[in-house]
Amino acid sequence: MDEQEQQFLNMLDQFRPVINKVCFMYATNDEPLGDLYQEVVLQLWKAFPRFRGESKMSTWVYRIAMNTCVSNLRHRNVRPQTSSLRLPHGGEPFSRLLYDDDDEQEQENLRELYRLIGELGKLERAIILLWLDEKSYEEIAEILNLSASNVGVRINRIKEKLRRIKH
Repeated sequence: MDEQEQQFLNMLDQFRPVINKVCFMYATNDEPLGDLYQEVVLQLWKAFPRFRGESKMSTWVYRIAMNTCVSNLRHRNVRPQTSSLRLPHGGEPFSRLLYDDDDEQEQENLRELYRLIGELGKLERAIILLWLDEKSYEEIAEILNLSASNVGVRINRIKEKLRRIKH
């Protein structure tokens, strides 16, 4: 194994939870989680030699993962199913929502949050996913090619939309 392959595998190990979270939010019955994950890894591998370090590695991984997932949805012209909720495999829950596995109420709250997020549009899901992962407005803006002020406005609107959907 050459040095570049080893660096890629190390990067993949480090960001596996991030990739899982993004894929989970965009997986559908037509595009299962595992298939989407493999597609993201393939796109990361293709782009890896061109990573120049102009942004943080996490930003770069998020951008490629989200672009891949959104492109697959657009290509299939489908909207993710929100009726059958699955929790991501191999990754940790969003850092703000780390619950004790024994607490059924907290697990139910997490399932409800995933369900509500699944009802959002593609860009809204991407923004709230990044925000829940405690990315700064600037990082979210860089990943999604938005302005930081636009991110702030959209986050407020998304929170309000989630409140309306819940009730």
